[in-house]
Amino acid sequence: MESIWSKTAEVTAMPSLADNLETEVAVIGGGMAGILIAYFLQQEGKKVIVFEASRVGSGQTKNTTAKISSSHNLIYHKLIRDCGIEKARQYALANQKAIKAYQNLIDKYQIPCHFQELPSYLYSVTRSDSLEAEVKAAQKLGIHAEFTTQTELPFPVAGAAKFYGQAQFHPLEFLDKMIKELTIYENTKVKSVEGQEIVTDSYVIHAEQIVFATHYPFINVPGYYFMRMHQERSYVLALENAVQLDGMYLGIDKENSFSYRNYEDLLLIGDSGHRTGENKVGGCYQKLWEEASKYWPGSRVSASWSAQDCMTLDGIPYIGQYSSQTPDWYVATGFGKWGMTSSMVSAMLISDLIMKRENPFMEVFSPQRFHLSASAKNVVTDGYKAAKGILYENLKIPKENIEELPLSHGGIVEYEGKKAGVYKNAEGEVFIVDTRCPHLGCQLEWNPDELSWDCPCHGSRFDYKGNLIDNPAQENLNTE
Repeated sequence: MESIWSKTAEVTAMPSLADNLETEVAVIGGGMAGILIAYFLQQEGKKVIVFEASRVGSGQTKNTTAKISSSHNLIYHKLIRDCGIEKARQYALANQKAIKAYQNLIDKYQIPCHFQELPSYLYSVTRSDSLEAEVKAAQKLGIHAEFTTQTELPFPVAGAAKFYGQAQFHPLEFLDKMIKELTIYENTKVKSVEGQEIVTDSYVIHAEQIVFATHYPFINVPGYYFMRMHQERSYVLALENAVQLDGMYLGIDKENSFSYRNYEDLLLIGDSGHRTGENKVGGCYQKLWEEASKYWPGSRVSASWSAQDCMTLDGIPYIGQYSSQTPDWYVATGFGKWGMTSSMVSAMLISDLIMKRENPFMEVFSPQRFHLSASAKNVVTDGYKAAKGILYENLKIPKENIEELPLSHGGIVEYEGKKAGVYKNAEGEVFIVDTRCPHLGCQLEWNPDELSWDCPCHGSRFDYKGNLIDNPAQENLNTE
């Protein structure tokens, strides 16, 4: 499966690292956040090098729905309640500034990346009270928003929160232009970081300051980000012969909530997804297709893909100093479903931190924060999921064996007296992997929609052959 962005644009290839190096700033991760951080710092005169394990934009950036928005679900009413109006205002203004920063860069370099300024809508088909409260909160923070019952959606809504001055674009077209003047090494995987020393497969880099922009930080201690985030997956279809909308839409209902936006003549429809490692039944793409065919029966799927998002305890990204013990390390992670806007916020904040400038938005995003009222429920849930995953790996014995597994199916079976993960393809060929996640040992679960082994504890993912797809794990699975 390939996103519409990957199908319609190609990012210029960069060389691999071929020697030991020294630099002022090393940015680990060549997605949207890493590239923007590097660009901002290079504009300040810093010597910056970006290290990317695969290709630039090949991680979550290529799988985004590419909305540049400050309307992040029902965030503002919650922020005012849990964090206070000043921190809520910091969050709102930082994201509004990020939208403008994208537009400024696109105008400055005349980047043809399908950038469009559009309103963004949060909608509900069941109730309006939470949307009205969100509009009032957003207005209180200086965001141009209003409540409405009028939308272009092909079904009635109870209400919608309309945010003005939002945008959408093609992320890879934008990224390809932004990398032209940067020093980037692709296919250069960082294996470890100690102090100011970065170790890859073959070389060592010394950096005065290090930025971790790897989606999910792979260094467990210090920072302990594996205890403060989980990951979620969501799914997208790009449809031909659907509808043209003059805005971007996101449903807020717990059930059957969908995301909509256009790209050229295509309609992108997405869902709210599920926690990584919790898709045993499958059918996520089928659910999207059933929804689409209800309203646009003549439509056809042009592309389908999925995305993975890091979810923090309080719903606010971690952007800033990596930990109190590492003054020269910085991190940008936990973007939730809002990776494009949060990437730009990260570039603004981290460049100011490294340049030792004050930034009025730093406090709310600080990785050292802890908002008890906003985090308590998720602390319990994430802790339970991690404990369950580890216990399942050590205690639960599967009843099935390989012979009982149908063709084109995967699952955990007993194999030679041990637990094993098995996928049997349509021809009967069997692929066997160890079900222990190499990150922290949780039991992996089979994802039938994507033929992958996913970790419900921290979100690492592997293909059916055991090859690593998504971090925080750094190694492939053991295979038979």
